[in-house]
Amino acid sequence: MTYTERGEWEQHYGEGKGWRPLGERERHLLAEHVPVPEGGGRALEVGCGTGELAAHLARAGYTVDAVDFVDSAVARAREEHAGIEGVRWLQLDIERDDPAPLHEDGYDLITMRLAYPFVRDRNRLVHELSRRLGEGGALVVITPTVENTPAERRGIALDEGEITLLGAGWETVERRDADGLAFLVLRGPRPLATRAVEKRPTTGHALTGALAVVTDDAGRVLLGRSPRGILELPGGKTTGREDFAAAAVRELAEETALVADPRDAHVVTMLVDDSHGIPRLTAVVRITAWTGTLTNAEANKFDRWEFFDLHALAQVGDVFVPAALAIDSVWPGVIPDLPPVVSYPLATERPPVPGEPEEATRLRQEMAQTVIDGGWAPSEPVRDALRTVPRHRFAPEASLADAYDGGDRAVITRRDETGTAISSVSATWLQADMIESLRLTPGASVFEAGSGGYNAELIAHAAGAGGRVVSVDIDPWVVRRTRAFNAEAGSGAVSVVEGDAALGAPAHLVPRGGFDGSMITYNCWDIAPAWRAQLAEGGHLVLPLSIHGYTRAVTLQRRGEVLHARGWTVCGFVRDRGVATRPSPVLVLADGRVQVHVHDGPPPQSEGLEEALQAERHELPTGVLLPGKSPYDTLQIYATTTLPGACALTCDRATDTPLLAAGAEHLPALVAGGSLAYLTCVPRRQGATPQESRHEFVVWSHGPAGPAMAERLAQCVRDWDQHIRPTGYPPMTVHPATTPDHDLPGDGVVVDKTASRLVLQWPTPPLAQQPHTAALAGGNSV
Repeated sequence: MTYTERGEWEQHYGEGKGWRPLGERERHLLAEHVPVPEGGGRALEVGCGTGELAAHLARAGYTVDAVDFVDSAVARAREEHAGIEGVRWLQLDIERDDPAPLHEDGYDLITMRLAYPFVRDRNRLVHELSRRLGEGGALVVITPTVENTPAERRGIALDEGEITLLGAGWETVERRDADGLAFLVLRGPRPLATRAVEKRPTTGHALTGALAVVTDDAGRVLLGRSPRGILELPGGKTTGREDFAAAAVRELAEETALVADPRDAHVVTMLVDDSHGIPRLTAVVRITAWTGTLTNAEANKFDRWEFFDLHALAQVGDVFVPAALAIDSVWPGVIPDLPPVVSYPLATERPPVPGEPEEATRLRQEMAQTVIDGGWAPSEPVRDALRTVPRHRFAPEASLADAYDGGDRAVITRRDETGTAISSVSATWLQADMIESLRLTPGASVFEAGSGGYNAELIAHAAGAGGRVVSVDIDPWVVRRTRAFNAEAGSGAVSVVEGDAALGAPAHLVPRGGFDGSMITYNCWDIAPAWRAQLAEGGHLVLPLSIHGYTRAVTLQRRGEVLHARGWTVCGFVRDRGVATRPSPVLVLADGRVQVHVHDGPPPQSEGLEEALQAERHELPTGVLLPGKSPYDTLQIYATTTLPGACALTCDRATDTPLLAAGAEHLPALVAGGSLAYLTCVPRRQGATPQESRHEFVVWSHGPAGPAMAERLAQCVRDWDQHIRPTGYPPMTVHPATTPDHDLPGDGVVVDKTASRLVLQWPTPPLAQQPHTAALAGGNSV
């Protein structure tokens, strides 16, 4: 019995056949090694067949989800164990179907009895099952072994190499004999670190070969495991009488029995490296369509072939160097720490490659609905983009759950040598909000600064037929990655350019009259002149603008040479990296436990501040109360643009004796003359709901000038509460840096930057505030 097709299994169970009965030795080992946790436990039985083990676990006290992909097996299980409580029988192909019916909180026990040898993609399945184990949970695999199985039936058994491989990714593996069956208890998932490894030295003076990159209908990549335990792509040396695409197609058929048309084979990259001192030239051939049944056609070279999830490729163990480099050329970043290689991307056109699991479709719809329900995507074009564009394919190193994490989570895709994020896929609610702010019309052309692919594809989809996006990024790796992902999963409406986005798009890509909209996807201290110059009259520029250290996604509309603010959203993005990069001075105090961040201007003098921090603290309640979770983002901008010398403090919370109040971070502070004052938010009443709770703004201060500084800060909060909080953000205009004072609005606070002048027209501050601002030609300069 070595069935592979669903129909054969349906016939098997329909004829009344089943599994080997559950033995007493197995029952004893289950009770000994995986007893029911105190208070009850939850178990998942994979490949339950007619349900004998599932029923046994339910009698023992587990609540059981029993799954099998065969209808007749599940039907028999329900019938034969109708009187057993605590079992949920599910018809589910654990390898291919959406796992949504499984328990979302995980399991204490997962069992696979006599089923594991029939699994096609074993590595992928075990990886996914391990993610569903709760803390302290165990995976139990009960399986025949080759040594105890007749030769004609060894297709249903595991050899010692497979058993060793199964246990390699776990902290502990216990093995017992159960009347000739191997009884394996695996605990503590410990994914293998992926390594790119070489094989034995080759002969000859040079190597020329082709590797086929093939995916299934769920977007998983095909890899074969050699007898040495190394994963490889289909492929091999060229014969000299064929081109690279034909060689890849031939090798694919010879090794896996999968058949592809050479017209569906696209040479995307040529890789040049060496193997033990011998030059090696490898063609990476992306095969976009194939037919046939996956077969291990060359059993002397490979133990088996499997399809692997891209997000798991960093945890699969050893991968042959050319295969690892080829995978990286198609999906940059999914395999870390690769050896250097010279890569020659080829500008051949190839169609997008479809394919995603059912789970991705469901999670994307749920994510889109979450964003829509939050009010971030009111227009149908943006809603449709969220439902359609496959976010996970632009972050292939992230699991589906992380890629579609409710629309509220950014996926970090690149970090610098310090671990700081320098590229990411932003939170979807924020992307939707910023795209809505562009106010796109059908067929719009859009400039995007800071690439990655997904956001550009959302914009292109929202712009509709005839729409076009020009995306510019300074990082060659990000550009290579974005081009690859857009070729794989894009619309063809996005052009990706390497360059400093602060300089705008290349002139030949700027539409006549300018872009209809522009979006910047990294934190900006200033508004680059090119962004204004390349924006059409009436067009909207949306960018994360830093104003004295606080970032807001501001929507600006062009009217001549002046940009007018039309909307504000609290946000956070990675920092800029080009010519516009501006360091933020930091004053470090108390051995690093306290930091003073000054985002505009030089840091204050540290003299006297160390002593002030250790001195008695002065507290000044403001009398301003906030309901729980009530926003105060306008206070941050108001205080830092109307209080000269405003800054921000952060504190190391890992210390046992923090020097700052717990609610002080991200709120305004004043530091001067050996004294400091800062705002904090203190709980005053705990309500049954967040709305019923109350917090009060309190100013804490240290040093001789602390009380006076505290009064200034407290008065600012009171003014905000009375004049700003009810009305929200003020009108703001952005002018070229060359604009003279007399041409600026006369009743605003001016924030000067290198290339621009911001004018915020707050309501007229009360007299108590006015002495603390510096008059300049009818305005206030900060």
